[in-house]
Amino acid sequence: MSSIVDEVFGRFLESKIFANREFLRPEYIPDELPHREEQISRLASALAPILRGERGSNVFIYGLTGTGKTVVTKFVVRKLHNRAISLRLKFGHAYVNCRQSDTPYRVFADLAESVGVKVPFTGLSTAEVFRRFLRGLKANYSSFLVVLDEVDYLVKKYGDDVLYRIVRIGETIPSIKISVIGITNDINLVESLDMRIRSSLGEVEIVFPPYNAEQLKDILQRRAEKAFNPNALDEGVIELCAALAAREHGDARRALDLLRIAGEIAEREGAKKVTIDHVYKAREEIERDRVRELVYTMPLHAKLVLLAIYSMSMDKGYTITGEVYNQYTKFCKTIRVEQVTRRRVSDIISELDMLGLIQSKVVSRGRYGKTRIIRPVVKPDIVLKTLESDIRLEKIVKSIRI
Repeated sequence: MSSIVDEVFGRFLESKIFANREFLRPEYIPDELPHREEQISRLASALAPILRGERGSNVFIYGLTGTGKTVVTKFVVRKLHNRAISLRLKFGHAYVNCRQSDTPYRVFADLAESVGVKVPFTGLSTAEVFRRFLRGLKANYSSFLVVLDEVDYLVKKYGDDVLYRIVRIGETIPSIKISVIGITNDINLVESLDMRIRSSLGEVEIVFPPYNAEQLKDILQRRAEKAFNPNALDEGVIELCAALAAREHGDARRALDLLRIAGEIAEREGAKKVTIDHVYKAREEIERDRVRELVYTMPLHAKLVLLAIYSMSMDKGYTITGEVYNQYTKFCKTIRVEQVTRRRVSDIISELDMLGLIQSKVVSRGRYGKTRIIRPVVKPDIVLKTLESDIRLEKIVKSIRI
């Protein structure tokens, strides 16, 4: 067995593919961010007053996944932090990903730790954690910037109380100049907030458009020069990664993942170069892993609706809302769970569409009214195999596959 491990390690160390794959990671922040100059300028202008001891503007940043929202924000905040140090300002900042820290308690705990206050993982009230954050803030800083990434996850689950408390800190502690950056995929999020918060938070709004294929190609070429050894990429690899990602809403993160995983596959195979074939293998691997993660973590009724869509689409390649609801109802009876309303099933279909597991389009049927045409976009085998791993759905999935 040890010889197998030694062989794997040896192949990795002898690889001629990567110089440093970390340059292809989404969390890497490069020294320059091409094709986002306008957004960088607007964000920097909104935060620049902090350097004069004034409060920076509150900012809401919108855009689809992989359009550079997070990396641009971290880039500008890092520059701001360095300039504030050189000016000897008592400036601090905190970055919180609200999908990972997905409760008010965890958000305030992260904020408290960013000002040097340790709090237990559980055991305190949310109000007490917030008070400890305020004490640490008051003791250490005169201005502070809070970045809430994927803030829509928090607002949709718990409302806007966290945002309300943070934006009112300046009223509670006048000596603190507090600014907030909210990052979201949901362009309608601000409209769902309380009017008092909306007026405070919507001071500056910045929209990040998707990258096109040429822009993605440029981004990949710049990263590839640092990430790969000379001559490690075959002709057309970068162009293909850019083109495939451009089809998926101009997602730079997707493009980087494709290039990195294609390189890792080539490395595992002991190849001397990354080829176009490796890119296609990488796409399949990413798709499989993404779908598995999404589907496996979904609530039961979302899984049942998805299963109904895929089962009803097998013959025609599409289905409609009424067929999905009837099939969903049958599945609920089979596993003896109470079904949700037709309206809730319609909402779930919209959520599945947003996640990219299906495509849905409302069409007119003349005097028969409107209906929604629903099409699967992921290979059925990947979806069904993942759903089959849920013991509650195992028998239903097996009967469909047969």
